[in-house]
Amino acid sequence: MTDYYRGSGDADSTQQHPTQGFQGQGFQGSAYPPPPAYGPTLPVGGSATATAHRRAKRPVALLAAVAIAAAVIGGGTAALVGNYTGGGTDSTGTTVSGTTVSQSSAGTVAGVAQAVSPAIVEINATSTSGEATGSGVIITSDGEIITNNHVIAGASSIKVRLSTGKSYTAQVVGTDANKDLALIKLEGASGLKTAALGNSDQVKVGDQVVAIGSPEGLTGTVTSGIISALNRDVTVAKEQDQGQGQGQQQQPQRGGGNWPFEFGGQQFNGDTGSSKTTYKALQTDASLNPGNSGGALINMNGEIIGINSAMYAPSSSSASGSSGAGSVGLGFAIPVNTVKSDLSALRSGGTG
Repeated sequence: MTDYYRGSGDADSTQQHPTQGFQGQGFQGSAYPPPPAYGPTLPVGGSATATAHRRAKRPVALLAAVAIAAAVIGGGTAALVGNYTGGGTDSTGTTVSGTTVSQSSAGTVAGVAQAVSPAIVEINATSTSGEATGSGVIITSDGEIITNNHVIAGASSIKVRLSTGKSYTAQVVGTDANKDLALIKLEGASGLKTAALGNSDQVKVGDQVVAIGSPEGLTGTVTSGIISALNRDVTVAKEQDQGQGQGQQQQPQRGGGNWPFEFGGQQFNGDTGSSKTTYKALQTDASLNPGNSGGALINMNGEIIGINSAMYAPSSSSASGSSGAGSVGLGFAIPVNTVKSDLSALRSGGTG
């Protein structure tokens, strides 16, 4: 069929009249109404094909912009869906075992207790002066545990019970009587949940804290309170038998509140003796009782900020068979930064 016109904008661009498309469908011969004597005018410098491309770019560009915006807004949702469908990145390697506080439980005592309790143990040390019950904090998956020196000093055997109820025998790795710290190691342990050590220099008066330990042999007991003061000078006995047995019957609990200490020029829980040491401590009103020594003082992110070491347990005539009247909100903890600075020395056998 003969072309009716050529576009004026492009010498090589030939346009057929639309009626060509009806050939063979009852419109053979001349078209009705007759075609115009000239074709539609094209833009200067362009062809019909180029114009169509330009028009097409606008919706495509708009769709691309919408897609980018949707990707930005929906990125988090897409990642969440990917994790549930198996298409997300595996984050197992970045999870902190045993101390991760879930987002929904962050800042709650329940969340901290659930996350950190598996890393807190009960320690039973036997010596010639009796049995001592204390607590400890697991810091490595193969069973390194930080506790107080007075919990295990002079012990002939050490038994450790995990929060799961499983028991291990432990050996002393190193001690530091000057800081009332000790490092023990479980025999044959592996894959244990560990505690995260925080930064005690960032602790402020009034910060909320959680204490976990084994007061009176009640494994995994959780209490809470606040930081009452910083940099308290606490003096404790250095030798395992100093001040022991005063007011005690058969089993002096060196790991508990009856371990004597001095604070503010006064003595508590007995005589500290002549061999003593003084360290800077965090003061807390979280309830601490006999057996909490060596346990954890924890911030609301689930990080260890102190090792509970001394607590005032006043005697009471009405507390028959008990080692004291219980916590009166006067407890002390060794700052965790002191522990971290002493750790290499403890692993090397300690400094005395």
